Amino acid sequence: MMTIAVVFAYFALLFAISRWTGHQATNETFYRADRRSPWYLVAFGMVGASISGITFVSVPGMVTGIGMTYLQTCMGFIVGYVVIAFVLLPLYYRLNLTTIYSYLGQRIGKRAYQTGASFFLLSKMTGAAVRFYIVCWILMECSGLKINFFLVVIVMTALIWLYTRQGGIKTIVWTDALQTACLFGALLLIIYMVMGELGMTMQEAVTAISDSELSRVFVFDDWFSKQYFWKQFLSGAFIAIVMTGLDQDMMQKNLTCRTLHDAQKDMCTYGVAFVPANLLFLSLGVLLTLWYQQQGIALPAKGDELLTVFIQQTSSIIPLTSYIFILGMVAAAFSSADSALTALTTSFCVDICGKPNDERLRRKVHIGMAVVFVVFILLFRILNSTSVIDAIYILCSYTYGPLLGLFAFGLLTKRPANDRVVPYICVASPIACYVLDLIVGQYTDYHFGYELLMLNGLLTFLALCLTKR
Repeated sequence: MMTIAVVFAYFALLFAISRWTGHQATNETFYRADRRSPWYLVAFGMVGASISGITFVSVPGMVTGIGMTYLQTCMGFIVGYVVIAFVLLPLYYRLNLTTIYSYLGQRIGKRAYQTGASFFLLSKMTGAAVRFYIVCWILMECSGLKINFFLVVIVMTALIWLYTRQGGIKTIVWTDALQTACLFGALLLIIYMVMGELGMTMQEAVTAISDSELSRVFVFDDWFSKQYFWKQFLSGAFIAIVMTGLDQDMMQKNLTCRTLHDAQKDMCTYGVAFVPANLLFLSLGVLLTLWYQQQGIALPAKGDELLTVFIQQTSSIIPLTSYIFILGMVAAAFSSADSALTALTTSFCVDICGKPNDERLRRKVHIGMAVVFVVFILLFRILNSTSVIDAIYILCSYTYGPLLGLFAFGLLTKRPANDRVVPYICVASPIACYVLDLIVGQYTDYHFGYELLMLNGLLTFLALCLTKR
């Protein structure tokens, strides 16, 4: 019952914010927040919005396999966010865009425009649904609730729809700030509790983390390793450009700032803050491994279970730990799902239907997207296969490569392209990358990592260059 109380008390706060921000809301409010969002609020909220519920449990578990080398990727993110701030944002603001894919329509053609939007819709719906499904499952496992899973999904999705249906992105800018505060508040409290279980002071914890062999950050001595510095760093830069700068979900919030200068300050601040944010998650992972050693408990087979097993083991001794974890997970889940639902509604109404001013259509699409979201989650539950979920994540990662190629072609060249063949190129490029990955992995010791995204974008770019109008 306490778990249910935590979820609904949290929702009550979100709903109160939605009532305030959604008063007299129009489509302009829903899509662009009337271009009045304070930049510092957007920056703070985006840190939490970038951290899904899966990230909350996965990043601490990374240390058992790759140490803190994920920070190399996070450092590359900073370069990517600078590119977004000073290359992409000026373009979006100059064209006064509501959705970023409408640029493709102006630069290349209608088919390129709708192909880009379609890739986003597919990737965002499947990715957001899988993340939300896993979060719901983790919450039920850790809370011990004997509630029908289908009911949990329907109720939580309905809550998200309810507080986003009026204010849209304006509401999300403010709720993201609240959710980021709750997320990091929960993270810091869990770190404090782990330190208490270990009997460490803050200084002793910092020393223990730095002395641990799991605190290794840089890898310069193995070019074949997926954790090699330049692979991770450059991939991080491109991941940030593609999964933030070319993602309607993430950019819609930045486009609500009053001016371009404000949006650039927001993006740079957010980019720098992402490194210490992930350092906290990784530090928690190191402390958790020390706790397992102290208790004489074998580390979980999967890194993702590092935090959840700790919560289950200590919840009977320190019940507050479980409730804090649930609050953090709910904050992370809501902050990623609510913005995804809003961005999907925006892209479908503006990009696919071409009716940005139709409020009645927007309300119907918003409900429809919520229903499809539930259907996807329940479908994953029925399949109940880890291999299927992994395949969906791989699919989502591949769909961003064509977006990178499309935007690179538009920005880096002045060539015309044959708009009619763009959809075929954007489908063929990920397939070619997948086949290449299989061949290289079978016949060599080299294994593709995040750099496959760059290759995917490059193939799309080159194919577009070879076309003729």
